Order: sequence, then structure tokens, then C-alpha cells
Amino acid sequence: MKKIKVAIIGGGLGGLSAAISLAKHPQFDITIIEKNSHLGGKLNVKEKEGFIFDLGPSIFTMPHIFEALFTMHGKKMKDYLQLIPVRPHWRNFFEDGTIIDLTHKIDDMIGQDKITESDIEDLKNFYAYAERVYAFTNKTYFENQIESSMAAVKHYPIHKIIKDSDAFRTMHEAITHYIKNPYLIDILDYFIKYVGSSAYDAPAILNLLPYIQWKFDLWYVKDGMFNLSKGLTKLINELDIKVLTNTEVIETSKDNQSINTLIFKDQSKLDVDLVVSNMEVIPFYKRITKEDPRAYGKLEQKYPPACSGFALHLGVNRSYDILKHHNFLYSKDLKLNFDNIFHNHKLSEDPTIYLVAPMKTDPSQGPKGCEVIKILPHISVIDDDHPFTQSEYDAFKTNIIDKLERLGLTDLRKHIITEELWVPETIEEMYYSNKGSIYGVLSDKKINKGFKAPKKSKLYNNLYFVGGSVNPGGGMPMVVLSGQQVVDQILKDKRFK
Repeated sequence: MKKIKVAIIGGGLGGLSAAISLAKHPQFDITIIEKNSHLGGKLNVKEKEGFIFDLGPSIFTMPHIFEALFTMHGKKMKDYLQLIPVRPHWRNFFEDGTIIDLTHKIDDMIGQDKITESDIEDLKNFYAYAERVYAFTNKTYFENQIESSMAAVKHYPIHKIIKDSDAFRTMHEAITHYIKNPYLIDILDYFIKYVGSSAYDAPAILNLLPYIQWKFDLWYVKDGMFNLSKGLTKLINELDIKVLTNTEVIETSKDNQSINTLIFKDQSKLDVDLVVSNMEVIPFYKRITKEDPRAYGKLEQKYPPACSGFALHLGVNRSYDILKHHNFLYSKDLKLNFDNIFHNHKLSEDPTIYLVAPMKTDPSQGPKGCEVIKILPHISVIDDDHPFTQSEYDAFKTNIIDKLERLGLTDLRKHIITEELWVPETIEEMYYSNKGSIYGVLSDKKINKGFKAPKKSKLYNNLYFVGGSVNPGGGMPMVVLSGQQVVDQILKDKRFK
């Protein structure tokens, strides 16, 4: 039997998940094509002067979604990578000196500064609400792949949809309905970091994010997050999947609304029957099929890019006991910080900072007595008309270090041995993401109700997409799920059975 030739463009987590899931089915001849030297996409690593910098995602949750990639082939994930629970989930720093640890059990938060028994009851009520939101999302969005609000009626009791999806509120509005403590409001608002959006604009359904973290816990991949990429690469190598790294697709040839040939940078070619793109939807249409902008203009309006980041990795020659593995240092005015990112295109003078100190869990990531510090404040994506200047980036970096020193990282500047900085332009160049976005598509209640672009292309009948720009969205578990889901869609097409 002649096999169906599948090309997967991009070896990020979504592409790897699609390849592994397709490999269950013997009719497919699968080739992964990756322009960079490694598989894993934004899972990336760099070693400098004895420090190991995980350049990509830092937070691992929903391990069952990753486990499915191994069990579908009769294997166990623990034989490829090991997970370590992170305790506490993270530490939260506020400008007035308040420090609150977010623990894996709500009851464990009692007794902390500024946390009362009434606050714990509020959190439990919020948890029950978030559980309902998750149950709705799991049934409709995860299990049945709905790609519009109206499609929910096929899979969920119609009289429960509005309540269980919390259809009319933003994420922040729902949080403030349940929570009175201003510190906890900021903490819960900033769960929106998982999808790179604003809690003031995103639909309330995204309050499933804290529930997911409490339900499925928070994990670290032993010996560094890049080991997830290594584990999946090992699995890929055991399956009948071809891999081409350092190979870039620059063009296609097309016929009758199908892509039939991929053209590489060196002008070599690959004939295909089916294409799965891990490159985001808009960049793919711009760079690869070179569409007229009118062909994807409506997609640009409905699915704008999520935020980018100012990713500063430091190797320092001392340890900071005040830090935990994951840390958040909040702006005095979190709404203003969100507005600067998503509405004002401005680098905040007082940014909210996500800080990872992986040596708190894994001392092997740097020299003894030292600290790896990853600093990631969210910032706007690239504005072609008004890009940030080097002087603006320099001033922003100064504000970041000032804030860190003010909130407990004493004399940080004096202890920096080495550093690595990625800005939106770096991210766009490395991954061809839309305007340097880290998380794919923005979640906005008014613009798209939190939905992303469909996985099935409307321009080509043999083209599918995976990753953060399509449903179910950004974040490692969701892009892995997109790869599993896209195979379900492909198999419904009689041409590919």
C-alpha cells in the first residue's frame, strides 16, 4: 500500500506531538522539518560559563497529556524523563514588602502574612467555581475540539453553558466576585501569564488555569526543562519518523487548493500529500505560501498575537535565600502593567516580573554557591511602525534590576557573572512567531472569546496547524494537546484513512 507522505513543518512541541500521534497509524510516512539545530521549538538551552540557561518554558503541569504520547506506543514517560514536584508552587513579592507563597494545597496557605481564614474560604469558593469552568472546557474544548461558542451545544447541556463557561465576565471580574484580598486578586489575575494575555480583557473561562495547577500540580523536569525535548526526541528516534534539522522550508508549489511540494532554502524539494505546520498560522501564510494579505486579513484581526517577553538570563556568583524555584514580583498597579503591554505599547517603569531560580530544585544547573536567575517580564510584541529602541530596552533592564534589588536581591548587579538576553526581535528571528509572540494568539473576550484559529486550513485542503496559534491555545500542555487533536481531525478525512 502506498503511504501518505506527511511533512511536519517545525519541530516544536505541537509538531512533535502530531508526529508521535500520527506514527500510531501505519499509512503515514512522516518527516519533521526543523530550521533550527534542535527539536523542541521554544524548549531551548544554552550553557555559558558553567551555567545552564533553559531559554524556553519553565512551568510544567498536566503531565497526563504528555504521558499519552508515550502510552499510545506502549511506553512509559518515566523511562524518558523524570518529573520533580515544585514546592511551593511559587513565591509572590509585593512592593509593600508582603511575601505570600502559593502552595499546592489551599489550606497550607493559612497563617501566612496577610492571609486570613476568611481568605482561605474565599479561595475554596473560587476553586469550586474554577472547577466548574474546567469541567465545561474539558468536555467541549479539550475532548470535543469545539472552535466556536455555538458548537458547545452539541456536547454540553444547553441550560448550563452560560453559567459553567461564565460567558459574560472577564477573568478579572470573576476573580473579584469571589476574592476580596487584593494580594490574592493579583496572584490569580496573573495566572493569565500562561497564555500571554490580560486578565482585564480575557474571558472568565480562563479561570480554569489556577484550578489546573492545583488539580494536576506543578513540576520540574529533572536536569532541566530541555530534557523534555530530549525525551521526546528519543521517542521520535525509536519510531519510524524521519527528522531533518537545519532545514528551512521557504516556499511551496500548489495545485487545486492543495500543497504538493515543499521547497527548501537550498532549493531541494519534498513531495507531500499532507502538511502539518507548527509554524503559526499568520507567519505561515506570509512566509511559506506567500498569500495575498487579503487571504488572511480577517484572521489577523480576530487572532492577534499574544504578548512577547524580555527574557534576561543571569548567572550570579551567590545564592539568594529569599527566592523559591518560581517567583513573581508584582507591579503596584497590575492593570496599568497589562494596559502598557496590550494597549499602550509601552515598556512599564514598574513591570510585573516572573523569575525562575531553578537551582532551588536542581543545583546541577550552575556552579556550587551560585544561582541561575531567569527573569521574564511580559512586554508588547513588535510594532513595525514604532519598534522599541535599544535605549528603551536598556532603561527597561535598569528598571528590572532596580526592582529586584529593592525587593530582596541585594546588590544583584555586583554578582552577575554572565547573562543572555532575548527580546521580541530575537524570538521572532529564532521561531518565526507572529511579531515575536511567545504564546501564540491573544485571548480576548471581545475579539475572539478566547478561541484561537482553527487547526484545519480554510485555504488548502491538505494543510493543518498545531501550536499556540490554534485551538486549544498556548502553553506546553495545550500545544501538545493540539498535536494529538489534529490527528483526530486528519483521520476523519477519508483521503487519509
